[in-house]
Amino acid sequence: MMKKTLLLFALLCCMLQAQAQTSFGERPKLVVGIVVDQMRWDYLSRYYEKFGSDGFRRLLDQGYSYDNCQINYVPTVTAIGHTSVYTGTTPAFHGICGNNFYVDGHKTYCCSDPTVDPVGSDNRKAGCMSPINLLATTIGDQLRLHTDFRSKVVGVSYKDRAAILPAGHSANAAYWLDTKNGCFITSTYYMQELPQYVKEVNAQMARNEELKKVGSKVGFYPLCGHLTTDMAIAALKGEQLGKGDVTDMLCVSYSETDVIGHEWGTRGEHTDEAYLELDKDIARLLKALDEQVGQGQYLAFLTADHGAAHNWKFMQDHKLAAGPWNSDEMKDRIYEHLAGDVGEGSGYIGDILDYRIYLDQDTIQLRGLVLADISHLIVNEVRKEKNVAFAAVYEDLATTAMPSLLRERALLGYYPGRSGDIIFFPNPGYYEYGSWSSPVGTTHGEWNPYDAHIPMLFYGWHVPHGSSSQETHITDFAATVCAMLHIQQPNACIGEPLQFQ
Repeated sequence: MMKKTLLLFALLCCMLQAQAQTSFGERPKLVVGIVVDQMRWDYLSRYYEKFGSDGFRRLLDQGYSYDNCQINYVPTVTAIGHTSVYTGTTPAFHGICGNNFYVDGHKTYCCSDPTVDPVGSDNRKAGCMSPINLLATTIGDQLRLHTDFRSKVVGVSYKDRAAILPAGHSANAAYWLDTKNGCFITSTYYMQELPQYVKEVNAQMARNEELKKVGSKVGFYPLCGHLTTDMAIAALKGEQLGKGDVTDMLCVSYSETDVIGHEWGTRGEHTDEAYLELDKDIARLLKALDEQVGQGQYLAFLTADHGAAHNWKFMQDHKLAAGPWNSDEMKDRIYEHLAGDVGEGSGYIGDILDYRIYLDQDTIQLRGLVLADISHLIVNEVRKEKNVAFAAVYEDLATTAMPSLLRERALLGYYPGRSGDIIFFPNPGYYEYGSWSSPVGTTHGEWNPYDAHIPMLFYGWHVPHGSSSQETHITDFAATVCAMLHIQQPNACIGEPLQFQ
């Protein structure tokens, strides 16, 4: 009896493994990437009993979950996260170093492109966008290359960067929400006129009474997710994705969870409502995929671009270590100390973004000072800050005394000329307070598990049910999907193809 039991178990394992193996001629009809902005990994268990059976629980109960997926770079912010999922690499190679960073000495929004025009509205601030600053290819780019550009790739999101960067350079379309005008738009990088199906979605939005009521603040409400799902399903049907003889790709990102998290934090009725409503949206999207493509005929994955810290006041109220940190106040203290060292203290710091200091090299040169000397004076002052654990000049990272994990993540997040000159790491639970969060809200950007531990779910085509606690990384998505499709990885991919076991 024992031998028979072991034999049956071995056969079952072989069958499960065979499910995950594909021949070179086999591919799904469609790949669907879903990114939930600011979704902590532990939300999967926190809301599991409250989720319906057709959304997140369908992915968990029928798909495969890697329960220890980590972001392997800093800073952990939206533009980088979306880019890293789809390129399989980090800022050191794909060049997207933040939502904002510096290019040739000029502060630059990650997708800003003055050479293109908006399509769908006259709002240039919202519409002059493209993947101009992205240096690497994406899954979609590789899919298009492999099929001689017969595959269709479309990105959809509330945020422009969450639609554009996942879809890549050669995407057929990327659509995002112009909140000022209450409609989905794109840019001339992709097309000269919106397709009819987008116009129809926009016409429906113009009649939406709830949208009229909330207006440009739609991102603070679950309605934002409903509209994103409407647009994703419209693109699915309008582009006839999954209906051709080659694999297509749909990239969907839900952003209201991030807006709500910054405003109200990781706890409370607003965040609860956001995830329970999102569960319904994901169920609706999966149902549309079943109807349009066929159950088992599409490969889906779900993840997050980053997580979020618990609100510092909430933590303190429960006797847990946490607190606010303010970059402007730190800069004032640094200038005060520099005045005693070099005579004039101010003007040496150009900007502080995502726990990185950008030096004003023109001012330093104009005053006849040496950049390296000022860098070391400033980093020494940063290290004296009460709630800073480690700090280093980027060029000195190899010889700076700090844990190897922090050094590696800092280097993987560093692109010369874009990432600044100095990086620092606040103590656990401490985060930038002010511009990116309300008094009861939160933010993100650090290496800690609350920011770096994200969901990693695969579902559908050739994906067995199961889970694993092995450590995986955000960069493994692209490597795994491309391996399953038998296409070349993105051209800067450093991820590892994962096996479902």
